[in-house]
Amino acid sequence: MSNAMYDKLWHQTQEALGALLDKESQMIEPQRNQVFVFQTLATFYIKYVQIFRNLENVYDQIIHPQKRILIRKILDGVMGRVLELKNEMVELELTEFHYFDDILQDLKLTPQQLDIPIPKYFLKEKLEVIKEREKILAQILADSGIDTSEVKYSEKSIPFDEAVKLIQIAERARQGRLRALFMKQIFLQEYRAKQSKILGKKVMDPWAAALRIQKAWRGFCQCKNTEKLREEEMIFLGMTPPPLFNEVSATVIQAEKVDRLRNEVQIKHEEDYREALVTIKNDLKLMEGLDIKENLQDQIRHWFIECRNLTGTFPDYPDIEEGGSAIIFSNKTTQQVIEDIIANQEEEKKNEKKKKEKQRKKAKTQKKGTKEKNKEEDEAWKMSPSVFLPAMKEGNNTYKDIWMNKDESWNFSQDYDPELIKEEKRKELESEIRVQVDELMRQELKNLKLAVDREREHPEKARKKKEKKGKKGKKKEKKAKKDKDLTADRTIESLYKELVEEGLLIRALKVNLSDYIGEYSYLGTTLRQVSIEPMPSLLDVRQLITLYGIWPLGSAAVHEKAPLVKSLLLVGPSGVGKKMLVHAICTETGANLFNLSSSNIAGKYPGKNGLQMMLHAVFKVARQLQPSVVWIEDTEKTFYKRVPSAEKMNEPKRLKKHLPKILKLLKPEDRILIVGTTRRPFDAELQSFCKVYQKIILVPRPDYASRYVLWKQIIERNGGVLTSALNVSCLAKVTDGFTQGHIVQAVKGVLTDQRIRRQTYKPLTAVEFIMAITSMNPVYKEEEESFKNWYAETPLGKKRALAITGGSTEKAKDSREKKEKKEKKKK
Repeated sequence: MSNAMYDKLWHQTQEALGALLDKESQMIEPQRNQVFVFQTLATFYIKYVQIFRNLENVYDQIIHPQKRILIRKILDGVMGRVLELKNEMVELELTEFHYFDDILQDLKLTPQQLDIPIPKYFLKEKLEVIKEREKILAQILADSGIDTSEVKYSEKSIPFDEAVKLIQIAERARQGRLRALFMKQIFLQEYRAKQSKILGKKVMDPWAAALRIQKAWRGFCQCKNTEKLREEEMIFLGMTPPPLFNEVSATVIQAEKVDRLRNEVQIKHEEDYREALVTIKNDLKLMEGLDIKENLQDQIRHWFIECRNLTGTFPDYPDIEEGGSAIIFSNKTTQQVIEDIIANQEEEKKNEKKKKEKQRKKAKTQKKGTKEKNKEEDEAWKMSPSVFLPAMKEGNNTYKDIWMNKDESWNFSQDYDPELIKEEKRKELESEIRVQVDELMRQELKNLKLAVDREREHPEKARKKKEKKGKKGKKKEKKAKKDKDLTADRTIESLYKELVEEGLLIRALKVNLSDYIGEYSYLGTTLRQVSIEPMPSLLDVRQLITLYGIWPLGSAAVHEKAPLVKSLLLVGPSGVGKKMLVHAICTETGANLFNLSSSNIAGKYPGKNGLQMMLHAVFKVARQLQPSVVWIEDTEKTFYKRVPSAEKMNEPKRLKKHLPKILKLLKPEDRILIVGTTRRPFDAELQSFCKVYQKIILVPRPDYASRYVLWKQIIERNGGVLTSALNVSCLAKVTDGFTQGHIVQAVKGVLTDQRIRRQTYKPLTAVEFIMAITSMNPVYKEEEESFKNWYAETPLGKKRALAITGGSTEKAKDSREKKEKKEKKKK
């Protein structure tokens, strides 16, 4: 795709965004139909996701540096708006999972287009920093001897005599196998000789022999032809892929090369742009600096005189903290400033009279209307105000003003536009010169007041203002002093090294989120229409991880303004990929991974002071080297109802009281995410558990569609070849209840090096994998139901259950009490 094509895609996306923003501005009136509200929110959400996909692609490949700045601003705005809409849908439907089957059909989109992409700039912009950090981490691990990346096969050295014996045993076994093959060949030769002697008397007619050979050969050829015809028919119908479907074509390889070249040009253009920002500003300072200074001085002097003529006294000059003369003359001429002064004097008189009348009227009407309004507001739904819409509108307006109809025929190489830089730098230069001019004009105003009016300033007022500001500043300082830095005398590097050596800061596995294979749920909407809550699909889980984990950690602008998610809880049976998702968050965002699992911190930093020091060090390093992920594996142990006697020595509940305090200290500027994983949430205290974790994601076992895709991809990734002999559909059906971990384990067990080599003459069959998986225990329905029941007791689960039944909390309590009474009577 050429640069002109990316420009065209950008223009089309901006048009779609403009139309969507116009629709959003029309959503002012409150709505009462919940179905209509959800459909509008869902359509907005889906369309914003499509816009985001296009913008992310454009931002990654476009090479014009000034366009990229604007696209980045809009991209962050769209990202934040998607998160806001997701939050709106969660509050409306009272569930983390949403299904858009009918809306996707109306918009003529495939479910794959709903998959939320991860912006490439998350890693691109800090690739060097991540590489340096990985080198330092590897060096510390190697020096301390904790490096687990290299597998050590034999830790102890073997004595020479034992080594010789092992080699002798292996050699004798090899010779024995060769001798057995040789003896087998001799036996077969002797057997054939005996058979020829027995059958030697009967001589077959050569024509009859030829006919037999012909029959066998023709039968073989016909079988091959029918197989070929069937394959061609299936390819034509689209049931099987063509033979070279999975192979990478030459055009794709060429496109990848062009993308890499475009990235290099992109970096070069950005460097040229940064240099131009400095050089153009210096040139403007030399050429236009004196003229700007004189114009500002004349403008302010004219203001002095006109104010004197209108009001009879010279005006008060604004302070530096207020903004100086920029407040008065921001995008205004001197005549407009004079008109504002006259208008303000007239308005002040009118406003005093109006305020008194309004206050009387409000006092009467407020008492009557408050009760009725509250009822109406509770029933009607209204879109909550967005933080990102103004930024998107501003970006869209700048696009219309500058780039929409701009003639770029002269800029074939898509380098920076010097005229746009001059416009920006003129404003910067004017603001810098204005500070100098303000100092001169303040002194000039003082001289004028003394010379003409003989007016004196009231120093007492100025002193009082300074004293007040001083007091406020002192209060802030006192507050800041309360948060003591326990490691003020230590550097971040030393703390980082200590945490690595203690095993609290660990190396994240390089796993992409796309490796978490899953399929879209096609029955979600139909089941919800019948008031049945479906189990979420793996693709839904992947989307939530992107929205709540990866996007906010990757973008600082989104994290500061979007609905803040400080903590995530991944709940599900063992083998569903909870740990993999934690590592994927770190890989996709380049985040540090801190392991504060109860088993990992056992015996480390003992005592209250030690624990305080450990948490302080962890979160200090996490803030300085953000983004960071704090992982608590088997987090139910931290919130145990009853600590088992075997684990009492490890003190698993050390972090229970400290985690809520840490969450309160985390601010929107801190890109730190606390992620807990658990397979036994039933063992934890529910209230304290749910207080710590804001978002609870139930990770299910894979359904049929996900299992089908899993089997295919995992077999291929481990060197297996899919043929007609391998019935993948049968495998997916038989392995109902088994998790991704079971499937990976079974595939790796079957596909040994020897089996992979034998595939050419002995293709893989489903029986081999079924035999491997029979020894494993699946996730039974009872276990899945226990997870569902536990989730129904969480705050969001309770609200959802009440919404489905359509009852209130009082009705639910009454029904529970009735059930309990009936049970007691039966007993």
